[in-house]
Amino acid sequence: MWTFPYYTPNQPLDWTLLEQTFSWLDEMRHVPQDPIWHAEGDVLTHTKMVVDALLHLPEFQALDLQNQHIVLMAALLHDVEKRSTTCEEIINGQTRIVSPNHAKKGEHTARYLLYTVFDAPFAVREHIAKLVRLHGLPLWAISKPYPEKAVISASLSVNTQLLAMLAKADVLGRECVDKEDILLRIDLFEALCHELNCWGVAREFASDYGRFWYLNHENSSPDYVPFDNLQFDVYMMCAVAGSGKDFFIQKHLSHLPMLSIDAIRREHGFDPADKGDNGRAVQFAKEQAKVYLREKRGFVFNATNISRDLRGKWLDLFYQYGARVHIVYLEVPYRQLLAQNRNREYVVPEKVLEQMLWKLDVPDVSEAFSVQYRV
Repeated sequence: MWTFPYYTPNQPLDWTLLEQTFSWLDEMRHVPQDPIWHAEGDVLTHTKMVVDALLHLPEFQALDLQNQHIVLMAALLHDVEKRSTTCEEIINGQTRIVSPNHAKKGEHTARYLLYTVFDAPFAVREHIAKLVRLHGLPLWAISKPYPEKAVISASLSVNTQLLAMLAKADVLGRECVDKEDILLRIDLFEALCHELNCWGVAREFASDYGRFWYLNHENSSPDYVPFDNLQFDVYMMCAVAGSGKDFFIQKHLSHLPMLSIDAIRREHGFDPADKGDNGRAVQFAKEQAKVYLREKRGFVFNATNISRDLRGKWLDLFYQYGARVHIVYLEVPYRQLLAQNRNREYVVPEKVLEQMLWKLDVPDVSEAFSVQYRV
């Protein structure tokens, strides 16, 4: 079981020690918030109030110890990237304080800290990171164009019961005029989860393809079972450099041809630090991929693919040709990653490796027919 070492059940947190230990917490005291939504003041004050509210919730106290540590850590980190996103904006003629995309950026920060500092297991880390990303969903789910899809999709990456608990603490830990209305929205989120069979559990689907279809088609039903007419398999590797992609392919996928952007760079003498060379390497890779795709021939696409946006461009190409895509995500512990990188033939500068970790988007089941996590 993973634990946050500064939390003891039924005991308050030592905030003085935490602020002295973690600079990201101390920095929150200097980040202002809009007084309409957060009359309590700066982000650190809000975070302390959220944690206090969470610890006093009966539903939190009823959790097993592992889930207590998960939701507590999510509460500590839920607004961590208001540090980098807070700014002033003119709205309806008034100057307001806003923090656009703080939850999305906070997911990356949570993932990085839990991987490099707190040594959290993969499943625990990803659960916390996704709680940070989605912490506002229960407040706004019923206002979304497709609230059912938003709720079902969330259930595939987080425990919706913990998500609602975090959102409730987030509201109780602030001073605002419409607190009761916001709490009602969380109740409606819970009711919707119950209705869609995903309260505290992942929504079940009849097949992997049915799940993929539902998540990628606007007017589909979660109960629809599409006919699987995909004709061949493409395996997309996803991992930070030095995680062992080549070894995995040699051991498990050597029967398939491999398309490697790194191999193309080396073959043509392209400089990986040169944008022009990178563009040419990608173009070579696309042309070779189209050869396999037109032949309906399975292959392995070997690249880091750590960005969801970058993966999406390749996935769109593969799907255009009727491929059944499997994403294989690889990960090793942080210290092992550093050691493996130092010992590989083509060493990646550690500064570049750190940048990759900050940008890492762990793939989820909405992106492919299947996602394998080899950690």
